[in-house]
Amino acid sequence: MIGHGMVGQYFLEQLVARELHRRYRIIVFGAERRPAYDRVHLSAYFSGRSAGSLTLAPDGFFALHGIELRCATTVTAIDRQRQCLTDNLGGTTPYDRLVLATGSYAFVPPIPGSDSPGCMAYRTLDDLDAIAARARHSRRGAVLGGGLLGLEAANALRQLGLETHVVEFAPRLMAVQLDDGGAAMLRRKIEALQVSVHTGKNTRRITRSGQDGLRLEFTDGGYLDTDLVLFSAGIRPADRLGRECGLTSGARGGVAIDDGCVTSDAAIFAIGECASWRDRLYGLVAPGYQMARTLASRLAGQEAAFGGADTSTRLKLLGVEVASLGDAQETTPGCQSYAWTDGPRQIYKKIVVSADKQRLLGAVLVGDSAEFSILQQMMLNDMAPPERPESLILPAGAGGAPKAAGVASLPDSAQVCSCHNVSKGEIRAAVAAGAGDLAAVKAGTRAGTGCGGCVPLLKQVMEYELSQRGVEVKKDVCGHFAYSRQELYHLIRVNRIRTFSQLLAQYGRGLGCEVCKPLAGSLLASCWNDYLLQPEHLPLQDTNDRYFANIQKDGTYSVVPRMSAGEVTPTGLIAVGQVAARFNLYTKVTGGQRIALFGARMEQLPAIWRQLVDAGFETGHAYGKSLRTVKSCVGSTWCRFGVQDSTGLAVRLENRYKGLRTPHKFKLGVSGCTRECAEAQGKDIGAIATDKGWNLYVCGNGGMKPRHADLFATDLDADRLIALVDRLLMFYIRTADRLQRTSTWLDNLEGGVEYLRRVIMDDSLGICAELEQEMQAVVASYQCEWRTTLADADRLALFRGFVNSAQPDEAVVMVAQRHQIRPARADERPLPDSSLASGAGQESWQPVCVLGDIPANAGMAARLGQRQIALFYLPPAAGAAGGDGRVFALSNHEAGSDANVLARGLVGDVEGEAVVISPLYKKHFRLRDGCCLEDAGLSVSAWPAEIRQGRVWVSTRALTERAQAAPAP
Repeated sequence: MIGHGMVGQYFLEQLVARELHRRYRIIVFGAERRPAYDRVHLSAYFSGRSAGSLTLAPDGFFALHGIELRCATTVTAIDRQRQCLTDNLGGTTPYDRLVLATGSYAFVPPIPGSDSPGCMAYRTLDDLDAIAARARHSRRGAVLGGGLLGLEAANALRQLGLETHVVEFAPRLMAVQLDDGGAAMLRRKIEALQVSVHTGKNTRRITRSGQDGLRLEFTDGGYLDTDLVLFSAGIRPADRLGRECGLTSGARGGVAIDDGCVTSDAAIFAIGECASWRDRLYGLVAPGYQMARTLASRLAGQEAAFGGADTSTRLKLLGVEVASLGDAQETTPGCQSYAWTDGPRQIYKKIVVSADKQRLLGAVLVGDSAEFSILQQMMLNDMAPPERPESLILPAGAGGAPKAAGVASLPDSAQVCSCHNVSKGEIRAAVAAGAGDLAAVKAGTRAGTGCGGCVPLLKQVMEYELSQRGVEVKKDVCGHFAYSRQELYHLIRVNRIRTFSQLLAQYGRGLGCEVCKPLAGSLLASCWNDYLLQPEHLPLQDTNDRYFANIQKDGTYSVVPRMSAGEVTPTGLIAVGQVAARFNLYTKVTGGQRIALFGARMEQLPAIWRQLVDAGFETGHAYGKSLRTVKSCVGSTWCRFGVQDSTGLAVRLENRYKGLRTPHKFKLGVSGCTRECAEAQGKDIGAIATDKGWNLYVCGNGGMKPRHADLFATDLDADRLIALVDRLLMFYIRTADRLQRTSTWLDNLEGGVEYLRRVIMDDSLGICAELEQEMQAVVASYQCEWRTTLADADRLALFRGFVNSAQPDEAVVMVAQRHQIRPARADERPLPDSSLASGAGQESWQPVCVLGDIPANAGMAARLGQRQIALFYLPPAAGAAGGDGRVFALSNHEAGSDANVLARGLVGDVEGEAVVISPLYKKHFRLRDGCCLEDAGLSVSAWPAEIRQGRVWVSTRALTERAQAAPAP
């Protein structure tokens, strides 16, 4: 294959999918020095995105599939008789089948002076590097060409901070795609962004101006002085090789192909922008993908034909939504059109229908392209418009139709995703196979993972199919609350609910569970930021939040003091080392630029933290669904490449958002230049420095399912960036689902990042002031949870290993490894004392503790002789007359683990049956008998327990032993 662009790489993936890489030895020639990259998002390169992140081929793709890629190697000639190629390095390569995927090149008009220094094309990453280098010494830039590519190039100049001009020969912008009304609205919106537009201008020549400048001289006598000229006046098919070897060309250029993508030589094929099908050239990636699928199928011996492609376009140009479909220019005889303009909001919409109003022929959307997907499907599938066609573009309340009105009518063959050729039927099949949310449908079908333009329609089809199958899109958080997370948030906020008991009494039922209790605890903290170990809040906390540390598999905890932005003084480092040495803790530097200490027993945590707090540290919240770290480089303070103080901003961000409880953990990154040493584009919130300020990235993820963050805003000062982050995080707290990372939240947010920009930057919902106030309230109420705990003797009592013994947990065993400690394996542990497993002997009752030692609706560990037991206290129900409530005693060992930790589990109920949810593996054990609800073969021992005059008494004989010892009837 000659050419390795977007279509070429997609073709290779199609070959692999059909296992043709096992049949053919595949050799790929790429003229550029880089493998294929995403040209559709090329301008993101100027906003800080790296060349590597634009690469399309997965890591190891070529080695894994035995495909040979020759980058920076240009084929200079094709010998059809000998079936071999000659390259610029002098090599020759034979072929049995040859695929031309050479794409296109930027057309540079034959204007005198067009080859002057400072005149450049906008096509490749190397072009962009040259443009960026020139822009560093420039103030003004001009783009020749006002079409799709020209406006994309103008956006690039604007991102580089240049005064930007667009010069177009035609009387309007996007003359091919838009009508007069749409082009006029587009011009208004672009000029509002301080981009100057010059239409109807014919450039006569380009001359030198001043010492290093350029002048565009127009045929009408006018001129424009500039420092840089970008040519973006269209593209031409890269068909030279085909012409020189005698292949038939199309009427407008390009290598002529038939419906099977075969050229006039049966051994040579052509796909993408270099191919001419029935004398038609396609300058979009989707038709090229369609050709690639067709050719791959043909080579695999399958029936396939390319029958043309839809050239509808939907994109964002300079931040303006623009879409064009079909006959937007009203060239069809007898056609009729309907147009609607919203002047204040700068929105223009038009549809074109047939004379009998039975077919939608075309459309233009500027400023709001929400209807694009449905209009496109109506046009492609010959679906009749409604009786009043204008309702398709009128807003709701003014005769507009529901946005999803046409989903039910789409045939299964309707193509929803053109990038990956995914039909409505395939989406329905994915839903039938169990895909119940947008992320699952994307993963199963690849729909929505290309350009992303089909995501709104994809979501509509998925939700419609779920409803047709009788599957309710379940939003209730659990069986105790018939509300979604978002609804619970609003109930708490609006009704000023401060405790779980209030919430449960008004809107729930039962005792709660491992889902709703931590969720309510997080929501209450997000709204009011109260101390988590207050008696009303403690039963809501999973073990990590209850003990302000991360539990490990052996029941010990890790300790992670905050080191904002990774900064730590030598004195601080020494203090951490002293703590680790004193308590014999395993010590490791984390990926988040902090130091973690492992192996701390629960009862050691207060002493460890007292020493750390005295040394000036505070909790790092490594245990919470909250801010973890703000990773940074040293920035301009130390680095010769840094352009902003990244560490200073990172410290400011971490100190602002520390302790903020969110639906899931979140991480930030701040890089001092576009070299991106802090990996900010893989964080939930990322900031990358430019010489004009900060570029803000949102909703990235570097974890189990990596996601590149989206560019959200550019050239921000620090105060504006923080204001936007305040709003975004509070909006995330309001609207995300339980345990939903920001990356998944954005993927499932209808309207995606564009909608998020409108809410956060344009205040489209009118809530930005509220969001900022809510964040400020959280910031103002911050407290270090460990400092508060150390000052409260009652709360410190919760950190006792056992309520009635100072003996440490015998199950915690450490061994030496690499000069540190680690948990012992099973074969390294001493054998357990067999006498502890037997209840032989006379039954007796023993007082264990006072009732007040056990927090209400929670547990504490105790010793019954040498046995470890877990005691749980359920107070009497609200409104019940008299009584002390109930106490239950189970083994403290979590079945299925090596740890004695069951007392640290959450207490709740399953359909009225009181249970404890184990802290390590979330199994449900009945409090009354220790049986596991998920696994009938799994259980823990249970002992009778009673409350006598304010003290807890426990029988020395377990329930099973009592049953075995009872006389036969």
